[in-house]
Amino acid sequence: CPKNPVAGLKTMSCKIKPKPRWCLAGRDRNTMLANKECQAALEVLQESPLYDCRCKRGMKKELQCLQIYWSIHLGLTEGEEFYEASPYEPVTSRLSDIFRLASIFSGMDPATNSKSNHCLDAAKACNLNDNCKRLRSGYISTCSKEISATEHCSRRKCHKALRQFFDRVPSEYTYRLLFCSCKDQACAERRRQTIVPSCSYEDKEKPNCLDLRNTCRTDHLCRSRLADFHTNCQASFQFLTSCPGDNYQACLGSYAGLIGFDMTPNYVDASTTSITISPWCSCKGSGNMEEECEKFLQDFTENPCLRNAIQAFGNGTDVNLSPKNPSPPVTLPPKTEKSPALPDDINDSNTMYDTSIITTCTSVQVQNPRITSVGKDLEAPPVQP
Repeated sequence: CPKNPVAGLKTMSCKIKPKPRWCLAGRDRNTMLANKECQAALEVLQESPLYDCRCKRGMKKELQCLQIYWSIHLGLTEGEEFYEASPYEPVTSRLSDIFRLASIFSGMDPATNSKSNHCLDAAKACNLNDNCKRLRSGYISTCSKEISATEHCSRRKCHKALRQFFDRVPSEYTYRLLFCSCKDQACAERRRQTIVPSCSYEDKEKPNCLDLRNTCRTDHLCRSRLADFHTNCQASFQFLTSCPGDNYQACLGSYAGLIGFDMTPNYVDASTTSITISPWCSCKGSGNMEEECEKFLQDFTENPCLRNAIQAFGNGTDVNLSPKNPSPPVTLPPKTEKSPALPDDINDSNTMYDTSIITTCTSVQVQNPRITSVGKDLEAPPVQP
């Protein structure tokens, strides 16, 4: 499977001609599978390199890659699943790598002097880095800008600015802002305020958590980040840390990846004795789905993996799984003067499935002649205005 599934695969829009144009996986599965040619196309895709390809968070064509992934995998799903597999490549780095880089960049450890305000130290460290300072100031300004007497901010623009910050700034800085350890309430409140929750998180009323999940799943980026969170933070008592693969870094990265979407999580209070994380939702009005709703919500509020990962970062500790095989030395990444602008279709998420992008995946190629043949059959006619 090529490293970049978008660049190495033949066009497959999952629309079939001369049959009707509604053979698009994920839009109406039952209707799609009622067509034998659609079924045949999916069977071929299951045996192709395309089926096993994954996307990389922050890649140039992330949205296009995710649309290809979900167009295939949603067509093979027997209805709505509680947990969905992550469409992203597995995380191999660990927290110990982040600690080393943090000390190189800032000259201090994430868990230095216990008397200091670690969250304030994190803000100071961010201000010493031009990119971190610029993007942090940008989202704070955007999320704090009053629009009118009735609308105190633009949540869409705030979320976009937050996504830019967490996607473009190294985790050595963002983790210290999000997961700093606190001994007093002032520090804990600063940590809670990191994402400007009055705009990015809180609302007049709390929606039902299952409704919020359904809204998130209508957007490819939000759906992918939520699936990634469940994959990397789902509590697993087979492991010492309660995290899959004992990888704190994978869980914290998945958590940060949710910020700036409908499912944005945050600290529920400024407590220094316990850590409680939640999206802005409740299970009120769940009816006979209350049990499922509570289970979904508890993956945030009562998640030992997430809690342990946040505490481990704040304490500057990690699980030493291979003491005899130390990690290779970390090298500093080259300094970049300017970050490339993210395409509008990636930044302005919360849009419905964009069929025009799927039908123009012209850079996708495969070697298997069977797949190439199906790819030709799946080409869609131009979408009528």
